[in-house]
Amino acid sequence: MKDFAGKFAVITGGGTGMGRELARQLVAEGCNVAMCDVSAEAMAETRRLCEADRLPQGLRVTTHVADVSIEAHLQRFRDELIEQQTTDKIHLLFNNAGIGGGGSLFTNTREQWERTFNICWGGVYLGVRTFLPLMMKADEAHIINTSSVNGFWASVGLGVPHTAYSAAKFAVKGFTEALMTDLRLNAPHIKCSVVMPGHIGTSIVSNSRKIQTGSESDELSPNEILATRQRLNGMGIDTAPMSDDDIQKIALDRARSFREEAPTTAAAAAKIILDGVKAERWRILVGDDAHRLDERVRQTPETAYTAEFYKSFTEEVGWRLG
Repeated sequence: MKDFAGKFAVITGGGTGMGRELARQLVAEGCNVAMCDVSAEAMAETRRLCEADRLPQGLRVTTHVADVSIEAHLQRFRDELIEQQTTDKIHLLFNNAGIGGGGSLFTNTREQWERTFNICWGGVYLGVRTFLPLMMKADEAHIINTSSVNGFWASVGLGVPHTAYSAAKFAVKGFTEALMTDLRLNAPHIKCSVVMPGHIGTSIVSNSRKIQTGSESDELSPNEILATRQRLNGMGIDTAPMSDDDIQKIALDRARSFREEAPTTAAAAAKIILDGVKAERWRILVGDDAHRLDERVRQTPETAYTAEFYKSFTEEVGWRLG
């Protein structure tokens, strides 16, 4: 698929971050876009930005509220797409939605753990299941599943458990790699790619917290403050002298810096992904940090979870994980 003009694309998690930038860049190339997200307001802003970029005449951009971990939501999204986009086929499926959280089997609740896993992995699986029949009807199609560097390195640094997200992203990577053979045998006109971004400037930190807690407030609850103290202590930071206000500020600064100080912007990440789709690359690493980490883990897998590995890598890339 060398260009996207006149094609139909589905994007999950289209309200912010890479999903928003994928929508904007696809629309700029003349691609019809149907996006879903849990936030109607965020999607409205994405659509406004698409239209502000001078939407090509006749192009459709539709928004659909859906939780990708719930199959009935995705089925409703599919049915709305068929009606509003007046098509029964799609060419591009970006399973992009994801959240963090549920890092520990011990200190996080089962609900938090499974919420993260069911969105990051279940959303990809259900997305493919739901939209594959529409891709079968297209003359050519491409499935793009977003994993992470945590799909080959299950860590964000020493002292910080990261089990739910990493397990989900490993599943996404393995599923997509296995899907290549399945597609070649049964639907050779459909390609697939696994996307593995490094640190991308998005709002995933703040958005994840809001989804996990159901609160739009930036104020941490007493339980969240305690969990943040435990996380910082695990990273070797003594929080005993810190007040709750200090902990609150650290949390806000972390969300801000993750978004604003990332080595790769969401817009740059989207371009890398779309270029990778055009080149039919099944494995798309996003960001110099992702390439370096991939190379290091492959070279010395037995040392990938040691203090020495973590220290040398953070010194090399010049920013702190976690």
